[in-house]
Amino acid sequence: MAYSNRELFARIIRCEAGGEGENGMKAVATCIMNRVRVSYGEYHRIGQGDIRKIIYQKGQFDCMRSVLGGVPNPQTIWANPPEQIHYNIADWALAGNRLFNVGASLWYFNPFRPNCPYTFPYNGSGRFQVRVVQHCFYNPTELYAQT
Repeated sequence: MAYSNRELFARIIRCEAGGEGENGMKAVATCIMNRVRVSYGEYHRIGQGDIRKIIYQKGQFDCMRSVLGGVPNPQTIWANPPEQIHYNIADWALAGNRLFNVGASLWYFNPFRPNCPYTFPYNGSGRFQVRVVQHCFYNPTELYAQT
């Protein structure tokens, strides 16, 4: 049986940001919902406003891959069921709430170092917006509109 949108979203929040505390999880949830709601570019074209298409888009979330670098990935949405806090944050984001310091960010990642690169992805389509706990967040540049 397929997960509901709420269940799928809670699972990706837990897997992608479960160790980041409430603000870290809300920041990731905001970024994912920004992809759902963006009105142009790749995420609009592929996602068409559907959270499932955004989450399942190939190559976007490590938590959606059962194998990383040829090694089984223990950190997947299937191996880590959500707890109540993850459902609460999913509900919060699905209701239209957002962390405003995340801005219009469409990307995030953990650089595993103190500083965030100025651009990400590396094609220059995102510019650094803010760091929340361990994740760096990136707003789209004009280049993103061409994707």
